[in-house]
Formats: sequence, structure tokens, C-alpha cells
Amino acid sequence: MKKDIHPQYFKDAIIRCSCGKVYKIGSTKQEMHVEVCGACHPFYTGQDKIIDSAGRVEKFNKRLAKKTEHQKKKPVKKPKTIKQK
Repeated sequence: MKKDIHPQYFKDAIIRCSCGKVYKIGSTKQEMHVEVCGACHPFYTGQDKIIDSAGRVEKFNKRLAKKTEHQKKKPVKKPKTIKQK
């Protein structure tokens, strides 16, 4: 292996989850913060909860409300009648 090209390895790196759980693992970063871990992930806990860190659900709901509002205001076109001779 070449010397001085690999990052420093920490054997007791600390990983902190937003739920409060703390893990000690080996990593190239000494400390990390995560939003979801195995203790609080809905797949493992069986609880349904929306994990939305960037407000994506609210943005989607706003777009959906705009679209339905626009469709309500849109005038309804009458179908053309065919004149028979």
C-alpha cells in the first residue's frame, strides 16, 4: 500500500442519531450525526411516520392544492354539436 494517501481511521467513532441513540463504530470521521437509525427507522419499528427533512411533503401538498384550485376555476368547455342535414 502507498503511504500517506489513506484517510485517518478512528476505531471508536461516535455516531449520534436524532432519536438519541449513540453507536461506537470504526470510521474515517470521528463523529457523525444521522437522522434515522435502526432503532427509529419505520421499517424496523413497524410505525408509520413521515421522515421529511427538507419540507418535500409540504411542497407537494401546496402544488396539489394549486392544481385542484386551478382546475375548479377553469371554465368547462361545451362539446361541439354536429349538425345533421
